[in-house]
Amino acid sequence: MPRMARARVVIIGGGFGGYSAARRLRRAPVDITLVDRTNHHLFQPLLYQVATATLAPTDIIVPIRWALRRQRNVEVLLGEATGVDMRRRAVVLDGGRAEVPYDYLIIATGSHHSYFSHPEWERVAPGLKSIEDALDIRNRFLLAFEAAERAPDDAERRAYQTFVVVGGGPTGVELAGMIPDVSRSLRRDYRRIDTRRTRVILLEGTDRILPAFPPSLADRALRDLAKLGVDVRTNARVTRVEPDAVYVGDERIPARTVLWAAGNTASSLTRRLEGVPLDRAGRVEVSPDLSVPGHPDVFVVGDAAAVPRGNGELVPGVAPAANQEGLRAAGNIIASIEGRARTPFRYFNKGDLATIGRHRAIADFGFVRVTGYLAWVLWLFVHILYLVGFRNRVTVLVQWAYAYFTYQRGMRLITNYARRWEGTPEVGGRYPADVASLPPPGRASPEPAPATAPALGKG
Repeated sequence: MPRMARARVVIIGGGFGGYSAARRLRRAPVDITLVDRTNHHLFQPLLYQVATATLAPTDIIVPIRWALRRQRNVEVLLGEATGVDMRRRAVVLDGGRAEVPYDYLIIATGSHHSYFSHPEWERVAPGLKSIEDALDIRNRFLLAFEAAERAPDDAERRAYQTFVVVGGGPTGVELAGMIPDVSRSLRRDYRRIDTRRTRVILLEGTDRILPAFPPSLADRALRDLAKLGVDVRTNARVTRVEPDAVYVGDERIPARTVLWAAGNTASSLTRRLEGVPLDRAGRVEVSPDLSVPGHPDVFVVGDAAAVPRGNGELVPGVAPAANQEGLRAAGNIIASIEGRARTPFRYFNKGDLATIGRHRAIADFGFVRVTGYLAWVLWLFVHILYLVGFRNRVTVLVQWAYAYFTYQRGMRLITNYARRWEGTPEVGGRYPADVASLPPPGRASPEPAPATAPALGKG
């Protein structure tokens, strides 16, 4: 290919893949436009700690503009890419309100949870992919204890103190392992309930949890979850989700809080690309150099791409893989500009880690496997290392140290509770199930409290 003076590179998505690609192109003779529908880069592996009131949202995000402020060849646009005209080489923003032309395009739009043809379940069982999701789950999590404190009988109290996590992958396991630890730290804050009696049920549709890990490590994680009191059920396929129960086959599990961590599907943008091969999850089946077949100027990375691994499997949808794919796509753009041959993508697995509560974790580095306290320390170190921004690293380290030595969580903020009674919609246009079913406070109750209702304590 002939040399180009200043190629226009558009990157859709400021997550791991998009951010890594932009950083790789910082010294290339290109002009970069990074488009994202949020203004921040999110460290998604720690999102579950925001959802369980351990970290604040600002601890795991950085503004994209700030992160790239010193890179003079990049501009950041806040907008949603709703289409790509690959014939005219233009990205369509916000339903056609604007277009951004490109010479090279990198699509790094990520994925969202799949509810297996039951989108109505999302209102009751939210997934965990964004800061908004984490804040929604944090509200549900904390409001469940508030509702249990005011429950009129033991059956309702048990339902509020039962948390069901659907999906036994890393997110589901880490979420299920965190809930008992946080619940126990709240034991002195309530007068009517014992938060240590909180019940956590982890449902996995296959025959074991953590299928990406070796069976020996998955078994260790299973034992660690059992020690925490988590009820793990494998071969348990969810058949129905309601505001007050989850159904596995014909079995009804009373629970007011259901969290979804099962299944992923690529962002809707990939399905709007004309003539592009997709797999069942909506991911683009890319060429070895990560470009779209028939469109060498368009690359797809991260969770939006189905990347062959060479052993009959696909590259896993994890943050390190997205980073490596973003770097390789950017490197291949540089190679094309300089007239060199492109390099096929090769995934280098630096190791898989998952934490299962306090002092418990598993780590698989291929040549060595680590469990227990040492794996937990490695998990802490790796996540601190990969956080973007010195401030976030320091803040997260301080928060973890505070929680470790005091057994307390400092981010227990409930938001939008008052809106329930004003009739205004919750953030995202939906009410959390526990908010919708939570009895109104006595002073704001639209109806007189029943005579059998217990009197509220002072304060």
